[in-house]
Amino acid sequence: MHVLMVAAENDALPNAKVGGVADVIRDVPKALVAQGLTVDVVIPDYGFELGERCFIGEVSVAFKSETHVLSLFEITQNQKGVRQIVISHPLFSQSLSVYCNDNDNRPFATDATKFALFNAAICEALIQGVLTQPNTLHLHDWHSACVAVLLKFNPRYGKLAKLRLVYTVHNLALQGIRPFKGDDSSLEAWFPSLSYDGQRLCDPRYPHCFNPMRSAINLADKVHVVSPSYSQEVQIASNDAHGFFGGEGLERDLQQAAEQGKLIGILNGCDYAIQDEHEATYSQLLEQIESTLFSWMAKSAQLHSSHYIAHQRVLQFMACDKQGPLVTSVGRLTEQKVLLLCQQQSKDLTIDSVCQIINQFKGRLLVLGSGDSKLEHLFTCAMARNNNFLFLKGYGQDVGDLMYQLGDLFLMPSSFEPCGISQMLAMRAGQPCLVHSVGGLKDTVEHNVSGFCFNGDTLSTQADALLQSLTEALSLYQTNPKQWQAIKRRAADARFSWDSVVTDYITYLY
Repeated sequence: MHVLMVAAENDALPNAKVGGVADVIRDVPKALVAQGLTVDVVIPDYGFELGERCFIGEVSVAFKSETHVLSLFEITQNQKGVRQIVISHPLFSQSLSVYCNDNDNRPFATDATKFALFNAAICEALIQGVLTQPNTLHLHDWHSACVAVLLKFNPRYGKLAKLRLVYTVHNLALQGIRPFKGDDSSLEAWFPSLSYDGQRLCDPRYPHCFNPMRSAINLADKVHVVSPSYSQEVQIASNDAHGFFGGEGLERDLQQAAEQGKLIGILNGCDYAIQDEHEATYSQLLEQIESTLFSWMAKSAQLHSSHYIAHQRVLQFMACDKQGPLVTSVGRLTEQKVLLLCQQQSKDLTIDSVCQIINQFKGRLLVLGSGDSKLEHLFTCAMARNNNFLFLKGYGQDVGDLMYQLGDLFLMPSSFEPCGISQMLAMRAGQPCLVHSVGGLKDTVEHNVSGFCFNGDTLSTQADALLQSLTEALSLYQTNPKQWQAIKRRAADARFSWDSVVTDYITYLY
């Protein structure tokens, strides 16, 4: 069986990772090959240095009433059975980044146009034989959804219409919504001669808009979400005021997919290859943090307040030996991840209350991540207020690896989590996790067995439950080391292997 995967990210290639989807696109093909399949993976060429490449061919694409020529290259590397392919066009590499941030009045505009052209090139490469026609075409998130639209509604691709389409939803909160027409970045601007069924492609909340994610959900043969619990949650309407994030407007489509037997929840996996057994020290972590901060500072002529305060805090930590627990958190700084930490708690925010609780146990909080600029500023201010809090605005692989290895308790209070990878990485290193019991977190962390879980019916009760659970977990850490060590062992022994995941892929999706 041959599978073609289409995505925006791929951590098998340098710099082509932003979120967890890149880990999936890196790991799943290798695991499928181990099961005897062959896999091609294709993403846009963002202009990064990718190493040696081999020219495959060119395709001519009708896009925005013009003819565009795009080039396909295979990145030559030792990954048996997996072909890593990129498609090159000036539109993909103009910003030297995977994603662009558009103004709020035109969300997704730049990226939607970029990925629409990329998707059209996929279809042309298949019909022209530049890409090998697969048994299964596996699309990931909204960035690849126009492939399904073109295959189903453009007569030119009639020979491909019966290709088995699998669509994976990694993040339902990002749907890539654009107008049908009347905008330079719209479905009819991209493909002016396309005849389509607007009822199947429109956004339920904004009928004049094209919703790529809804389109792919309705057009695919199988719809995959990345944990069993999340597959149930997405069939329920979101209620932001009560802190529940479910179907995000697409719950009826997902209910229908479930009724048709199309909706499948399969948990993502984690790589358990032999890790470096060298035991790092807390001092080495602080030294690595300082080195990483210097590299971030050097990138700008102006010193960011977050980096300055963080460095002062590192010096403070270096001057005083660690006494209590080290609480860690690694991940993108988005409302999905930290909304609960931003809730008001009398005079303080929840993040301040978290710091105060940790301080009662003489502990320290270390957060690594970047994302929303307002949240970055909020966390920088919280760091300035709390002398046991170190916030690192950015991402450094070496720092993250050491945090997983050396942390005592990993904090992941996501408001929703389709699957999550950070908790798996922390557990793999033997670090128990404190998580909100939703989605993939609910499916991976067992309360008082391999970690700690909290819940609540509103944002306020969820924040209160987080603080209570944190207090209970750190009390256990301090007063019952035997039970704590047992929880650590069970966290380290938990296995969410890609081998079992791809067996389910083959059985239920392919």
